[in-house]
Amino acid sequence: MHEFDIIQTYFKRPAKHSYVDLSVGDDAALLSIPANHQLAISVDTMVEDQHFFSGTPPESLGHKILAVSLSDLAAMGALPIAFELSLTLPKADEAWLTAFSKGLFDLAKRYAVDLVGGDMTKGPLSMTSIVQGLVPTKQALTRSGAQIGDLIFVTGALGAPAYVVEAFKQSQPISAALWQTLYYPEPRVTLGLALRNMATACIDLSDGLAQDLQHVLSASEVGATLYTDQLPLHPLIANFEHAKQYALTGGDQYELCFTVPAHLVNQVKIVAELSKVKVTQVGQIEAGDALICLDENHQQIFLTQAGFQHF
Repeated sequence: MHEFDIIQTYFKRPAKHSYVDLSVGDDAALLSIPANHQLAISVDTMVEDQHFFSGTPPESLGHKILAVSLSDLAAMGALPIAFELSLTLPKADEAWLTAFSKGLFDLAKRYAVDLVGGDMTKGPLSMTSIVQGLVPTKQALTRSGAQIGDLIFVTGALGAPAYVVEAFKQSQPISAALWQTLYYPEPRVTLGLALRNMATACIDLSDGLAQDLQHVLSASEVGATLYTDQLPLHPLIANFEHAKQYALTGGDQYELCFTVPAHLVNQVKIVAELSKVKVTQVGQIEAGDALICLDENHQQIFLTQAGFQHF
């Protein structure tokens, strides 16, 4: 099966967004940006044996390569409209492509985002997604707006994907339900949109809560206290040894961490409920530049590693 046959069979779909003027099949896509909006763009790459294990189900890879990029748009409060996909394959395996494209387009359909282009080549398995989203001018969520006195929230439950990675490396048994937490992250797009006029700063948790929150603190020039006894541990690992460590420093979470003024907390809880996303207060923004983690006895915890590192 040749490259263009693969594109035509597995990846060409009619564009549904009114913002997409020209899609797959030309040298470049054409998008119309409505007045008084900015275009948010993000890119993510996943490489076999670096970001996912060899033998990972292709349907989950299709889901995840788009999900991790949509999570970036969620953290910006941007409405997803389109994405490109670059795919490097060791061979043209029709069963693999069928499953991969299913996972990809099932998620794309749920968030009404169009595949508008990409690239394909032969080589070690890897994939890159580039997403585009729209946000009203000057309403984007960023990392740099946290203020002293703001409260720190996270979405969902933490720690399970990091546990799965560590357990697999140590050849420990892993339940199917736990594998799902690594394979199928859920981007918090709906909540991200709702937080536009509430959150002062936001980031998605791709590399670990402690490390990603530190990016917010650095960009906002503030410090914070994080209460580890308030962390929303995933119920499948809540009673495991080192569960809090996985929640604090484990990557592959793709939840949102955001800051809000105290007087908006009730509104945040309302939009979270409407978005069907659990939110948990885990700390507060303070003066200074340090992230201080406290245990249930309010004793400081010193982390040996803040989060995932590529190098």
